[in-house]
Amino acid sequence: MTTSAPNRSIEFRNTTLGATIAVLRDTEPVGLADSLHKMLGGMPDFFNGEAAILDFSGVTRTPARVDWAGLLSLLRRYQLQPIGVRNLPAELSVAARQAGLAILDNLELRERPASEAARTPPPPPAPKAEAPPPPAPAAPSASAPAPNTLFVERPLRSGQQVYARGGDLVLLAGMSNGAEVIADGSIHCFGPLRGRALAGAQGNSNARIIATNFGPELVSIAGVYRTFERGIPEAIAGRGAMVRLNDAGNAQTIEIEPQQLD
Repeated sequence: MTTSAPNRSIEFRNTTLGATIAVLRDTEPVGLADSLHKMLGGMPDFFNGEAAILDFSGVTRTPARVDWAGLLSLLRRYQLQPIGVRNLPAELSVAARQAGLAILDNLELRERPASEAARTPPPPPAPKAEAPPPPAPAAPSASAPAPNTLFVERPLRSGQQVYARGGDLVLLAGMSNGAEVIADGSIHCFGPLRGRALAGAQGNSNARIIATNFGPELVSIAGVYRTFERGIPEAIAGRGAMVRLNDAGNAQTIEIEPQQLD
């Protein structure tokens, strides 16, 4: 959906990533609450748990601080799940990270055309009788890096961010809490996986996150995410694990499988 009006303090846009962009013109929860109530009719489940990226490009006056707790609580009231921010002034970035949000300025976000808003797949092409289709190639191993692969040899510290554009990301020494890694392909972590890991950033639902020591704050595949405020499940905490996207009917969910990677 796309909603816009000059007097609204927030605007929503769909993207091909699978997340909703919330373009803010105001950062005060009180003003935003009034706009949301008018736009959405007070329906508390309007967005049905969609991931959201907060875009601050529409804010004309940079505030001294943002009430992150109030802002995130307001959006969650309408079943939006904020996962990151973009176009945020640098002086506000530290507090945004502390609130659990990723800084996503380097991530390409293309708006989904209105005709695709319902995410209805196109009809399949008519079968051709001239020749049988060639056999499908063997599926690549989930642990095999893509040809365009970014290798990071040093541990990533809190506050650092790496984006593997167009391919896989391989972390050879792990990452710490507060770090962020993003890849258009899969993420392979040989060492502690902490912080936030977002694979399939441009919509690749076949991407994976594979780690020898699983313990992140947030994982995401193609915009579908999962957080661990209540802790990592005992079966995978500190152990090898693979994160993938599971299609269950019309819903996509994050599935985490234990792996023997030693």
